Amino acid sequence: MEFLSEYGLFFAKALTFIITVVITLVAVIAIVSKQKNKKGELDLTDLSEQLKETKKSIEEQLLTPHQRKVRHKKEKKAQKEKDKQAKKAAKDGADEGLPQLYVIDFKGSIDAKEVVSLREEVTAILSVATEKDEVFVRLESGGGMVHGYGLAASQLQRIKDHHIPLTISVDKVAASGGYMMACIADKIISAPFAIVGSIGVIAQIPNFNRLLKKHDIEFEQLTAGEYKRTLTMFGENDQVGRDKFKQELQETHELFKQFVSTHRSQLDIDKVATGEHWYGLQAIERNLVDKISTSDDYLVSQLDNRHIIQIKYTQRKKLADKLGHAASIAIENSVFKLLQLNSNRLF
Repeated sequence: MEFLSEYGLFFAKALTFIITVVITLVAVIAIVSKQKNKKGELDLTDLSEQLKETKKSIEEQLLTPHQRKVRHKKEKKAQKEKDKQAKKAAKDGADEGLPQLYVIDFKGSIDAKEVVSLREEVTAILSVATEKDEVFVRLESGGGMVHGYGLAASQLQRIKDHHIPLTISVDKVAASGGYMMACIADKIISAPFAIVGSIGVIAQIPNFNRLLKKHDIEFEQLTAGEYKRTLTMFGENDQVGRDKFKQELQETHELFKQFVSTHRSQLDIDKVATGEHWYGLQAIERNLVDKISTSDDYLVSQLDNRHIIQIKYTQRKKLADKLGHAASIAIENSVFKLLQLNSNRLF
């Protein structure tokens, strides 16, 4: 009987352990499955709170212990009165609070792949924003593919279509496709030496036809349609193809100019659409931007008038993507250091 009792106790413990393991595995599988179906997540950061806390922390470090004590008493009293008023306003249904200032960061690559996150961020903002609010975009891009930046500009146009004020800040560069995005704004602010403009179109295609011929390698390309392929990397290009390609570039440039003119009618488009770029201090003279300021100064200036919230959509990445991204950053940093060692120029 004692043996059976001990065996039964052991069996019960083992069964309990197995059930616990199974439940844990089921929970883990459920979480993993949920994450697989989730493409990304939206993060909200209260920049108002961050800026106020930073300011408060520095100010307190400059006070004596007695001054700090007095200040804390005053703040406690003021907060109590503020809570009382907020409670009364909420009860009366009049507690609207400060209008929101939604902050988006867009750092564009050649193919403007960041538009995937931008569209999610804009959609999230439009679901809650009103005409009393404002969207502030910290933009950084030297441009890239026409269709990619065309879509990115269209995402910002959605904000304008909802009659929500849009301000775009350029701290470093908004050129070519980057300026296409910037010109959508009601107001463009630029740092003094930010690069702005470059309203032009460029295409570069290497041709290996002579190299192939040198090694007796034939290249065949079959098309249907006279201009299906105007210039090729491996075939022998002719003047007809070159002329057609130039025509297409010119048409794209005209569309670019029309787009900028539509959104910034104060520009003398023929003077600024030469493909040149200018620094912020020069750009304001040409009406490419409206004010010289950094994004930091603008946010601080809005601290008392608006509640500042940063919206960021982060896509989930696989391990291979993370490793690849880390490797690309390492290579980019190495190349940049090499260029610095071999050049005395600043730009």
